[in-house]
Amino acid sequence: MPPTLASLVHHPALKLVVRAGHDRLEEPVRWAHASELADPVPYMEGGELLLVTAMKLDVEDAEVMRRYVRRLVEAGVVGLGFAVGVNYEDIPPALVAAAAEEGLPLLEVPRRTPFIAISKVVSAAIAAEQYRAVTAGFEAQRELTRAALSAAGPAALLGRLAAHISGWAALYDVAGAVVAAAPEWAARRAARLAPEAERLLARPAPASAVLGPDDREDRVELQSLGSGRRAGGVLAVGTSGPPGTAERYAVHSAVALLTLTTERSRSLQEAEQRLGSAVLRMLRAGQPDHARAVAGDLYGGLLDAPFRVLIAEEAGTAAGRGAPADGGQQAQDGERAADPLDALAEALESASARAGEAVLVVSEAAGGRLVALAPDGGAAVAACGWYAEELESRREADPAGRRGRPSPRQGEVVIGVSAPSGPIAAAGAHRQAEQALSVARRRGRVLVEHEQVAAGSVLPLLADDAVRAFADSMLRALYEHDATGRGDLVASLRAWLSHHGQWDAAAAELGVHRHTLRYRMRRVEEILHRSLDDPDVRMELWLALKASSGRTD
Repeated sequence: MPPTLASLVHHPALKLVVRAGHDRLEEPVRWAHASELADPVPYMEGGELLLVTAMKLDVEDAEVMRRYVRRLVEAGVVGLGFAVGVNYEDIPPALVAAAAEEGLPLLEVPRRTPFIAISKVVSAAIAAEQYRAVTAGFEAQRELTRAALSAAGPAALLGRLAAHISGWAALYDVAGAVVAAAPEWAARRAARLAPEAERLLARPAPASAVLGPDDREDRVELQSLGSGRRAGGVLAVGTSGPPGTAERYAVHSAVALLTLTTERSRSLQEAEQRLGSAVLRMLRAGQPDHARAVAGDLYGGLLDAPFRVLIAEEAGTAAGRGAPADGGQQAQDGERAADPLDALAEALESASARAGEAVLVVSEAAGGRLVALAPDGGAAVAACGWYAEELESRREADPAGRRGRPSPRQGEVVIGVSAPSGPIAAAGAHRQAEQALSVARRRGRVLVEHEQVAAGSVLPLLADDAVRAFADSMLRALYEHDATGRGDLVASLRAWLSHHGQWDAAAAELGVHRHTLRYRMRRVEEILHRSLDDPDVRMELWLALKASSGRTD
């Protein structure tokens, strides 16, 4: 503890006597300073014990003393020591009354106690306190280091930190989710502060913020972790008041250790990326046994249970085969917005970590894609769905996103998800995810699962611009013929195909004689230079008619 007025009063060598302010002796003393100035306030910082002999003070004037004492109190002076037997044999009543009125502790200093003796006692106590704080800080650092290197890792470190600061501590991951807290009840308190942690994560590291305290909550300090452009997490500590020197040492040590853990984790993640890429290549090449051998225990039981393949790419990129719908404006909204695949990877990995399940996430830099293997029905697949729903809702709320044909904009992701599969069929699952991704891109959806493609119709796929262009090219000659008023070949062809080439049924629908319909079909063959006896031709014409349905020219 730092020195207080009470500790000085009880010091046997100083022989100090309290003459006023008995109820404020527990105030800590930052320094002892002697000054005979009539107004020493400009040279005070607060927390001082001011020592005087009243050489230049009119201590017998009550009004002067009231102003003098009031100025000292306003400047943060914690006590006034008056030397008796020097200029005055006793403390003048006007000064005693003024000190009592303002509640300022007034100490009588006997003649045999020099001011330097008081200064030495204060200085020695401050030095002892600093030494104790440094020693406690080093001890905390040793304990925190041992905890960080233990099997429990960050969780054990937070437990020791909470004990050292007599409060609580929590760790947030890069997505702003609480991954560990100590004591256990602190997890609820930390969860309420997740928005504050997310705001801190959006700023370059290092960054910090202090919240409270108020009447209901404690004081919380949040500190980002990491040394790169993006924070690797956030440490939150809650205390009843500002931490002291020893507690501050402990917090700084925790930040340093967690930062080292974060940086080490990044190196491990890079190694895992390379290993994950190799495992993925083996699975796609139909070598599940080799993939299992390479993966080892790294991905737990991921390859022993049904999993799904997720493929994601950023809209508006070369991989996404599209153009930015908003001129790339969203790319200027910050690093997190400009890195949607990283944000999706963080969401998948955070959800998996909280659920205690394994997930394989690989960033394919060459293709600008993210590929993941996640347990079927697990937290990562669910997180992917929530992520897509959030993007869809955001687009629906944007008036610009509701105009015309919906399309993911730059800064959003497009995701394809395979059906549940296993290592033997991983190559097929990858193709399913690719197909679902293609459908999502064409339909303007954020996420499409392969089951939706298989259970749906092929007709929505005809909305693709390339298919429409093919249909227009194939049927253009028929439309131009009908525009001259020489017949209704397009309608006749549609009716004939819809009735599977049955002349009577198609003619009845058109209200013409079957011989008229036969003549029109011969004209179709002549104009298109194609035979309607060929089933491939009939199929292409039918799809072309579907793709160009609604055309009036």
